[in-house]
Amino acid sequence: MGACISPLREVVEKSPCGRFIRYDEMLGGGACKEVYIGYDRVEEIEVAWNQIVYYGKDEALNTPEKLFDEATMLKSLNHERVMKCFKYWFDSKSKTLNMITELFPSGSLKKYLSKYDNGIDVGLASIKNWGRQILEGLSFLHSQSPKIIHRDIKCDNVFVDRDGKKVKLGDFGLAVCLTEGDFVKEVKANGTPEFMAPECYDGEYNELVDIYAFGMCLLEMVTGEYPYMECNNRIHIFKKVYTGVKPASLAKVKDSRVKDIIEKCLLPVSVRPSAEELLKDPLFLYNGGSSTLEACAPAASFLSSHPFTGLHCCAREIRNL
Repeated sequence: MGACISPLREVVEKSPCGRFIRYDEMLGGGACKEVYIGYDRVEEIEVAWNQIVYYGKDEALNTPEKLFDEATMLKSLNHERVMKCFKYWFDSKSKTLNMITELFPSGSLKKYLSKYDNGIDVGLASIKNWGRQILEGLSFLHSQSPKIIHRDIKCDNVFVDRDGKKVKLGDFGLAVCLTEGDFVKEVKANGTPEFMAPECYDGEYNELVDIYAFGMCLLEMVTGEYPYMECNNRIHIFKKVYTGVKPASLAKVKDSRVKDIIEKCLLPVSVRPSAEELLKDPLFLYNGGSSTLEACAPAASFLSSHPFTGLHCCAREIRNL
């Protein structure tokens, strides 16, 4: 049975079709984006109502069409590991793109992990399940024609269901399609520096940048911190990434199987495995060939310490605006 309209929440907006309503309860947001709790009156379920404001500061992007990139891409994708987009529209008066997506009450994987802030290890079962599902999502994106590169894989952009067993990829604001050839060619690098592969700075790369980022994401799951926390600024991070210096936090990973996967993901692009290849690794195979997900319970020790207190968060830069 679906959720009911809450009498305790104030309805502040309705969609043009009247199907969706927005409550005055914010889930989160950034410089240009705010996310509220909403309600689907047809399906009788709570949804996430995303609002992205167009400022028009860049003369090269003086139309709001670029705001539709994330919405149109999400709306076109149908996979159990990718966040669903139900509806979107542009409000010309407020210059705001409204996008209705799935609601994840537990929030991002980063937020979900923050509950392990008392020295409790996340557990190998959880790491395997989350990692497998992220790879399944990436395998789907990379198998599309044209291929889709997410370009911002990190725990902030992976979303968790209520019980923490299932995750989905979200925040496709930096995603791009490989429409011409096998490589993206650009002058300006896009992404979160701590998760960007060295080739991103060369201005030519392919979908394997997502695999590099996945390795850093896996490291983030295990340690509870962003890679390269030892660096003071982006330039310092760039120098280490570009010269192949691994993050200091990699030394905290005690499970050899997890560490091996992370190091494979950080290999040079010419020998870096694909998502499909990584899914065949014994670490990500279901126990006994079963398709049943393992329970998410603390089970194994990965770290010499587990400093989740004072997590460092880096807000996504919306470079299209």
